Amino acid sequence: MKAICVYCGSSPGRLEVYASAARALGQALVERNLGLVYGGASIGLMGLIADTVLQLGGRAVGVIPQALARKEVVHRHLTELHVTQSMHERKTLMADLSDGFIAMPGGIGTFEEIFEIWTWAQLGIHTKPCGLLNVAGYYDALSTFLDHAAAEQFLKPPHRSLLIVEQAPPTLLDRFASYQPPSVRKWLDADES
Repeated sequence: MKAICVYCGSSPGRLEVYASAARALGQALVERNLGLVYGGASIGLMGLIADTVLQLGGRAVGVIPQALARKEVVHRHLTELHVTQSMHERKTLMADLSDGFIAMPGGIGTFEEIFEIWTWAQLGIHTKPCGLLNVAGYYDALSTFLDHAAAEQFLKPPHRSLLIVEQAPPTLLDRFASYQPPSVRKWLDADES
């Protein structure tokens, strides 16, 4: 593994613990010599994790669509900055540059990004680890709901297990380091359609 994509809020959130977790994840990435790939903003948790990585001598690569870069939220001191034409191009490039994907606390964009990349894992488009950094129980209700979806047989247990959930950055990165993608069916068999 060389780089981890981190999806997170452009807001710092209500609790200071979210900012602390962003700094802790940034530190853990640098300690493991893993680069950061993220959305390229200078604000919120996004800015905090990038600043931490850079202050500790790590590599921070931002990928931001031109429409957001024009709103002056772009981080101007990154190791590398890619400005894309669209959100779709942004997400594809972030996926190509990364060896794993973590969602920290965030809003609709964060949810959409982790769900899409998790879906790509389910479909076999990639075999990289996906995880939630469950800071202060932020993802507890979502994890419960996903377990419910599996119990109701709308989500297969092997596909549910593709999304790793941990509370501490070192533990999550340790699980990423030892990740072995399960052998799961990517599509319905002909007799199931």
